[in-house]
Amino acid sequence: MSASSEAASRAGSAQEGSRDAPSQASLLHPANLLTLARLLFAPLLFLLILQADSTRGASWAAFGLGVALAGTDFFDGRVARRAGVTSRGGAFLDPLADKVVVLGAAYCLVAVERYWWVPVTLLAFRELGITAWRARWAGEGVSIPARRSAKYKTFVQGVALAMAVLPTLQDADPLVTAALWVAVVFTAVTGLQYLLDGRSARARARSGDDA
Repeated sequence: MSASSEAASRAGSAQEGSRDAPSQASLLHPANLLTLARLLFAPLLFLLILQADSTRGASWAAFGLGVALAGTDFFDGRVARRAGVTSRGGAFLDPLADKVVVLGAAYCLVAVERYWWVPVTLLAFRELGITAWRARWAGEGVSIPARRSAKYKTFVQGVALAMAVLPTLQDADPLVTAALWVAVVFTAVTGLQYLLDGRSARARARSGDDA
């Protein structure tokens, strides 16, 4: 190998390393660490709900941990935006953590007979269905950006779950049930928005290929 070729090879390796370094650093950024903490502590929330069987999942421990996990969901986005750090890992982990916490806690509340399984299954159907559709669209090269309403949807779901485990609302079944159905409706509406966004993005992609 000539000296010039070796120098070019080293330069190329250095450029690849410089591209990989920000990606690796962003995965270890505090924003992503907050998201990982939400995933790691989710099983503890589920255990607290299941252990409070006599109160149908309501306990101050479950409420406090639920609020703390919701706080990580709020702050990880703010931290990432302020630092200007984005990564594929973070974009994947954040919605995954939201779904794990929401659906896991909701089904635990079904297990302790606080929630009816029908609305919770509707939530799961929408969440998993949209995830599958977005993966399919991504396989076709169609990217569907996250809507701001997705965060609002997660907030509404979180409020409904917090009300379900709040000890002072232990006997307020109509209020807790109404909050859950509001979350279901909000979740369904945002799911419809994603379907429409996907159809529009696919149509634009196809028209671009035809051109």
